[in-house]
Amino acid sequence: MIKFILIRLLQAVPVLFTVVLVTFFIIRQAPGGPFDSEKAVSPYVLEKLNERYQLNDPVHVQFGNYLVDIIQGDFGPSFTYPTRSVSEMIFTGLPVTFELAINALLVALLIGIAAGLIAAIKKNTAADYVSMSTAMIGICMPSFLLGPILILVFGIYLEWLPVSGWGYSDGDKILPSITLGAAYAAYIARLTRGGMLEVLGQDYVRTARAKGLAEHVIIFKHTLKAGLLPVVSFLGPAIAGLLSGSFVIETIFQIPGLGRFYVDAAFNRDYTMIMGTTIFFSVLIVAFNLLSDIIAVMLNPRLSYNEEQM
Repeated sequence: MIKFILIRLLQAVPVLFTVVLVTFFIIRQAPGGPFDSEKAVSPYVLEKLNERYQLNDPVHVQFGNYLVDIIQGDFGPSFTYPTRSVSEMIFTGLPVTFELAINALLVALLIGIAAGLIAAIKKNTAADYVSMSTAMIGICMPSFLLGPILILVFGIYLEWLPVSGWGYSDGDKILPSITLGAAYAAYIARLTRGGMLEVLGQDYVRTARAKGLAEHVIIFKHTLKAGLLPVVSFLGPAIAGLLSGSFVIETIFQIPGLGRFYVDAAFNRDYTMIMGTTIFFSVLIVAFNLLSDIIAVMLNPRLSYNEEQM
């Protein structure tokens, strides 16, 4: 197991380096600069700002200096908010983004597992077709479309729920959590159905039924744990995706999380904030994928052997 983890960590190094390299040079190819605004500053002030943030240096020199800084854990100051560091802003918005991701994951698990179980138990019936068709719609419908629809129906027409904010009024966390978790609920539903159908076809299940065990006992005591293994393997990438994909939801619902900082940084061409949040999200994705791989190997040790053979 230790060897497997070390191999995965070594594989993560070139991935993160590539992310830093590509992001660094792409954002510098975008039109404008971090100090462009509607009211242009004087050439002298602009020169001093570029000198202060080392933007006058050749790009390869800037990249080398930035690598040295991030290795030391320093993402630098924000260009838009010079009195605040990028690290400070990341850890200010992270709790809100993390809470949103956990709420969305709970929604996804609750809806997805329930729908998948119903579809598996009622295989090839109307309940199965409706559940899987709904799941397919959830997968295909993007969050930037689902969010406004929920706002329109439950916030404006029915006036049941707030349409913006996070923790400012009762119920303002419901719509963002559903919007972010809907697509993952659809994936979990399909994984649950597939896993349960595979387990329900095993010989020991037929034996249990032949002995007269109640169907709910067979489902919840003998097959649910094994049937949900695909879902367990999916949780690592799902959490990483929820964290890194929340910026659309945070923008739609005006949530002051890390994703909102990321969008604002892109509009303001805040180089250091864009780099810091991109690297942070990349590390989260790598970490949760590694966690998912570790859990998968623990559940099926043959995977570790296969990795070593590769």
